[in-house]
Amino acid sequence: MPRFRRLRRAELPEDPTEMARFLIGKTLVRELPDGRIAGRIVETEAYLVGDPACHAYRGETKRNRALFLERGHVYVYFIYGAHFMLNVSAERAGVGAGVLIRAIEPLEGLELMRGTGSATQMASGPGRLARAMHIDPSLDGLDFCAPGELWLGTARRLVGEIGKSVRIGITKAAHLELRFYERGNPCVSGPKKLNR
Repeated sequence: MPRFRRLRRAELPEDPTEMARFLIGKTLVRELPDGRIAGRIVETEAYLVGDPACHAYRGETKRNRALFLERGHVYVYFIYGAHFMLNVSAERAGVGAGVLIRAIEPLEGLELMRGTGSATQMASGPGRLARAMHIDPSLDGLDFCAPGELWLGTARRLVGEIGKSVRIGITKAAHLELRFYERGNPCVSGPKKLNR
């Protein structure tokens, strides 16, 4: 694998939409006692200030506190009584906004991933990604830009063409085109009509 390094906070855009696009092609790394899992981020969604679909919309709570941390922190939440979701805080401290990481392309540690399906399906979709990467509430609030169990790295290869579409699985502000993905990547989730 080509060498890569941890992203610095100064490299992260100070805008959720820009960050969602910027993260395509970057590396998501999960350090486990038995080894490392890493994958290329191939699909994201932005959730903005004033966005009714954003968990920060009604203000800071104990549940969403990590979303109000300075950009580059881990926000984990539980949904549908079944899945954890992995997000990156995406604003200045005290302002709630984030980026949902929806899918990765596995690069290493496939044998350590949890879940079923082929390599392209293992972390395709936010619930599958969280399961594959061993994401749980203990990671909430960690710094993606600091040494630790979960971090963001630079890209390991050039990124293909980036597409955008409406977000998936929401009803509020569903018309906003805030989902970004690497066109043609088989690990991207969602219906084909959104992945053109």
